[in-house]
Amino acid sequence: MNDSKDEQTDSKDEQNDSENEQPYSDLTPDLMLDAVDALGFRTDARLLALNSYENRVYQIGIEDAEPVVVKFYRPGRWSDEQIIEEHRFTQELAALEIPVVEPMTLDRRTLHEHAGYRYTVYRRQGGHAPALDDLDNLFILGRAMGRIHAVGAVRPFEHRPALTVQSFGVESREFLLSEDFVSADSVDAYDAVTLLLIDAMNAIFDGVELNAIRLHGDCHLGNVLWRDDAPHFVDFDDARMGPAIQDLWMMLSGPRPLQLRQLSELVDGYGEFHDFDSRELVLIEALRSLRLMHHAAWLARRWNDPAFPPAFPWFNTSHYWAEQVREMEDQLNALERPPLTLQ
Repeated sequence: MNDSKDEQTDSKDEQNDSENEQPYSDLTPDLMLDAVDALGFRTDARLLALNSYENRVYQIGIEDAEPVVVKFYRPGRWSDEQIIEEHRFTQELAALEIPVVEPMTLDRRTLHEHAGYRYTVYRRQGGHAPALDDLDNLFILGRAMGRIHAVGAVRPFEHRPALTVQSFGVESREFLLSEDFVSADSVDAYDAVTLLLIDAMNAIFDGVELNAIRLHGDCHLGNVLWRDDAPHFVDFDDARMGPAIQDLWMMLSGPRPLQLRQLSELVDGYGEFHDFDSRELVLIEALRSLRLMHHAAWLARRWNDPAFPPAFPWFNTSHYWAEQVREMEDQLNALERPPLTLQ
């Protein structure tokens, strides 16, 4: 798996940012309100923090109008070019009436700066997580994702990184071990099992002729808001190049027979707008493994941010790392089992 310059830059920025102990220490309520007022709004001093840790996201009240949602980007993570590329992707989707929440264009821009913080304004989108026990909902989700991927396949990202074993697996493992995050009683087992896991994942990825496209990148249910019998996709902050199945596998859950039914509905809907490459099904457990490894490294890289220890008190304990080793062992076994197949 070849890593690009952008992947190296993204990883380096994450590691540098981990040294910034209080990246949001100057982001006061007054500063946030001033930033929104500077774009021509009249804020009413109502602030509601939304569930976000990588960035800081707030719903901010506007006089005589609907509130807006404002994202203040984590310093040092993405370059301006990478952020704007994400914005253009969502605008491209929205222009085709695909249900995504795109950034507002204000003063002919979508990315703004105030007092050293870069930020973006979005309309508020209501909704709730989709009920995946309803197979009809999965068909609708598949149709929407097929439309997104049909656009994503038109051209590649130029500045955003790719999802690879190197960037999500190897670099996550090396960071955790080099920074002594893994507890002493689990470090040898973690070192051994993740090395085996990376070898197995590389073999799987190398055995598939990948067609990398522009992805949402982090399509868990918290980033899909269901309203009026339709999904609305939000938070493309992790958009990157990668295999299409990355945006689909997190919609599967439960025992294998149920997952097969879910997959069938997703692909039936997806296929109305974009061809589904069934060869990518073999990547599902490898992608699950990469997500687990990357998440642990993400928590470690952000551990100096004061918001993280209270929010994730179970992280970086002996119990946590013992569970990580067990999960990695389970994933190593999962990689040896036959992949899901279309019915």
